[in-house]
Amino acid sequence: MAKSVTSMAPDPMVERLRAALGRRAFTEQKMFGGTCFMINGNMLIGTSKRGLLVRVGKEAHAAAAARPHARPMEMGGRSMEGYVHVAPEGTASEAELGGWLDLALAFVETLPPKIKSAKVAKKRA
Repeated sequence: MAKSVTSMAPDPMVERLRAALGRRAFTEQKMFGGTCFMINGNMLIGTSKRGLLVRVGKEAHAAAAARPHARPMEMGGRSMEGYVHVAPEGTASEAELGGWLDLALAFVETLPPKIKSAKVAKKRA
């Protein structure tokens, strides 16, 4: 019996974010059921089927959440201060997407780089 192979269509938002980030140094990581974009090891912005997760920082949180198509980000019923969820309608144009990306960059570029620690093998007793 042959196995059926299902392929997921690529997320068009991932390509839009790659293009919007241009020559900036960034990495991508699968998180929260989508793709997160990282700068210097710090999460910047992430995609999901429900929209964007945008890291804006605590000081910009209230103003960002009050913008059209945005709301505070919640995980497990808890609000994540400093992060907002933006519905797809809020990123329909390149200008709208760029505005959210600029807001995230303004915060994340103030953060120190995260250094990955070397994983230490645990000894079994």
